[in-house]
Amino acid sequence: MAYAVTVFLLLPTVLIVPMSFGPDQYLRFPPNGFTLHWYEAYFKDADWIGATLFSVKIAVLTALAATLIGTLVSVALVRGRLPLKRVFELLVVGPVIVPNIALAIAMFLVFDRLRLTGTTFGFVAAHTALAMPFVVFTILASLYRFDSNLERAALSCGANPLQAFVLVTLPQIASGIVSAALFAFIISFDEPVVSFFISNLDNRSLPRKMFEDIDYNISPTLAAVATMLTALTLLALVLGHFLKRRSNRT
Repeated sequence: MAYAVTVFLLLPTVLIVPMSFGPDQYLRFPPNGFTLHWYEAYFKDADWIGATLFSVKIAVLTALAATLIGTLVSVALVRGRLPLKRVFELLVVGPVIVPNIALAIAMFLVFDRLRLTGTTFGFVAAHTALAMPFVVFTILASLYRFDSNLERAALSCGANPLQAFVLVTLPQIASGIVSAALFAFIISFDEPVVSFFISNLDNRSLPRKMFEDIDYNISPTLAAVATMLTALTLLALVLGHFLKRRSNRT
């Protein structure tokens, strides 16, 4: 039964791939031919490329910010003695619990007052909040697997806490941090709901561009973009899985 449900959920994603190679001007399955015209149309369209580059920039900055903050938060949760630790943990996982549409509306109301809608800082702040739970969960798993006695040994040998973390702990959890950064990048790059609310006509993310084309111009170019996004997500998942296995071996 579980396999049947999985196939049912993945079937639309699988079907969109051959549709992106069809020669017709509209989405058709099965396609009656093969062409790369829609991929070529994507790379020649300035609007598509502009939205993609903007999303890549936001995703890279989000990955950097979420990974840095998430690493510090994870270390504080594992090593620190926070007075309201449980409350803090609930705040970290909040973006997972609260529906995205509620977060999107709340962020729009706040960002609009602060004039952050459509800005790079606004996008990075919003996407960092969305990616934070996944980053923290990933890094926490690496920290819990790490033998803290190694860090204590470094402290006993004269290293200060910062040196012990940078020279001993950080190399051991590096694969988890890289995996967390990959998750943050994908979450930001693929995020449709919040991006739609906080973007404007000048700075549009790739998901918003896709939504606009669904409203006004459904073409196989959409299928081509969706196929490339799926391939990028799968690549990130494979890399994350590889890094996780490598971390487990060490």
